[in-house]
Amino acid sequence: MARTEKKKDAVIVGLGWTGAILGMELATEGLEVVALERGKDRATVPDFQYPNIIDELRYGVRLELMQKPARSTLTIRRTLTEQALPYRQLGSFLPGDGVGGAGVHWNGQNWRPMENELRLRSYVRENWGEGIIPAGMELYDYPLSHAELEPFFDRFEYMAGISGKAGNIRGQIIAGGNPFEAPRSRDYPMPALPQTLDATMFAEAARAMGYHPFPRPAGNASRSYVNEYGMQLGPCNFCGFCERYGCLNYSKSAPQTCILDALRRKPNFSYRTEAEVMRVELAPDGKTATGVTYFDEATQEEVFQPADLVVLCAYQFHNVHLMLLSGIGRPYDPASGEGVTGRNYAYQVMGSTSLFFRERNFNPFVGAGSNGMCIDDFAINQIDFGREGFIGGSYISAGITNGQPIRSMSLPPDAPKWGSGWKSGVKEWYGHSMSIGSHGSNMAYRDTYLDLDPTYKDRFGRPLLRMTFDWKPNDIRMTQFMKSKIEPIAASMAPDFQSSSYMTHASRYDVRPYQTTHNVGGAIMGADPSVSAVNRYLQTWDKHNVFVMGASAFPQNIQYNPTGLVGALAYWAAHAIRTEYLSNPRPLV
Repeated sequence: MARTEKKKDAVIVGLGWTGAILGMELATEGLEVVALERGKDRATVPDFQYPNIIDELRYGVRLELMQKPARSTLTIRRTLTEQALPYRQLGSFLPGDGVGGAGVHWNGQNWRPMENELRLRSYVRENWGEGIIPAGMELYDYPLSHAELEPFFDRFEYMAGISGKAGNIRGQIIAGGNPFEAPRSRDYPMPALPQTLDATMFAEAARAMGYHPFPRPAGNASRSYVNEYGMQLGPCNFCGFCERYGCLNYSKSAPQTCILDALRRKPNFSYRTEAEVMRVELAPDGKTATGVTYFDEATQEEVFQPADLVVLCAYQFHNVHLMLLSGIGRPYDPASGEGVTGRNYAYQVMGSTSLFFRERNFNPFVGAGSNGMCIDDFAINQIDFGREGFIGGSYISAGITNGQPIRSMSLPPDAPKWGSGWKSGVKEWYGHSMSIGSHGSNMAYRDTYLDLDPTYKDRFGRPLLRMTFDWKPNDIRMTQFMKSKIEPIAASMAPDFQSSSYMTHASRYDVRPYQTTHNVGGAIMGADPSVSAVNRYLQTWDKHNVFVMGASAFPQNIQYNPTGLVGALAYWAAHAIRTEYLSNPRPLV
């Protein structure tokens, strides 16, 4: 029989970026709040202290900060007729584990989406008509505008201490910033990072071709900074250990650096680690939640945590999994096209061109997770979808984001992969290469979705989450278009030689190589409860006291890294809870 804890006003599932934000907002409102985190506690000291945290074998290769598939995984298939198999070794994406979640190990690349990305179906319909939407593509508008979200983008950026250069302040185009971005109310809280040689070379080449380079928005502090919670960031020292690592220098925007120490001081906030939530418990009438049941690793027992408000702030997959296990929202059925929970899974479309220069030394040990220069000249609002034959867009960038020696040995394609030949190649080419990358959007389809696996179960006997996903012709056309734009930029830089890696029409989704940890969808937001799992405030349609944060709300994936939108939506939802819901708990739409 499950142990029952004292009732709280709110229970938060997961203590990463969104859990920390909601914890702070609800505790500030005076609620008694408890957060439940399946992983271990993590803090800058002692967990990220130097030199332990820059152990590349432990963290970069063996993925110490990531979830272990033996304890938490999903099954994956590419088509409706394939047998899904468990994701047994991390590769394609790397969900975080422990307090801070993926916010601990991310690179810090922080973006706002284009205005038209939030109204993509309307944008396509107005400019080209419904006829250009491929069969099976599930294209939706977000149920809110960029203008409505702008104050919450601003708040997240100032809380997280983002470095950058604005390109559009209240409609005025600012030289040196992104001229294609949506209007913002003010500049970034810190100036842009200094640039490495590869980024400078790329920017000069892009500018010479008539493009508009600007510095990548960075969750890496360019100078000392104190945020609204009194949390301090120190200037980034370009150590090159951002991706897959916690920051030893208090320089990377992360829940630990920006929120958690302030949140821990709240007397009405508490959190429990190694507490894996099993399900959301529902009232007898099924209309509301009564709390959650979790497994306590310390006592090896199930515990019921009653609460008036349940906020799911776990990783995208885990939010959807819990909803399916708990009966929140009708499960999506690709055969009928009906149902909402699990609908519209999407990912990210990547490609790159490597350049090799015998006479250039790029000092690859000097880097930051968000270092780099970008162009948005081929963003969603700059492409004629009807003429090019695809829907989507990409930003293009160059910059050293990873200074790790094991994982940063870029060699020519014909170099040996092992042995003395590989050693000779490393000796000859280390520090003499750079890359130009494409980071593109990904649309959802009727047959790209998440459900419960009929065969495989987890250690508690619950069905695993099952992902059905493959690349579509739209993705291939888009990435080949980006290749046709990147390769001429690369050639203009006069490398000794260059090589490209982009998907072709023979490409299938492959879980083995790392791509991005930008998994989205499955509990999408919308204005229509027949096709969306949560409303415009991230409140579930059928259980008004359950809110679901994170990228699970994205109807399709934006062309950018998702964290900026995730953070803005968290503040947006928290504002609605504080100002509209708590005084009168009810469906807000």
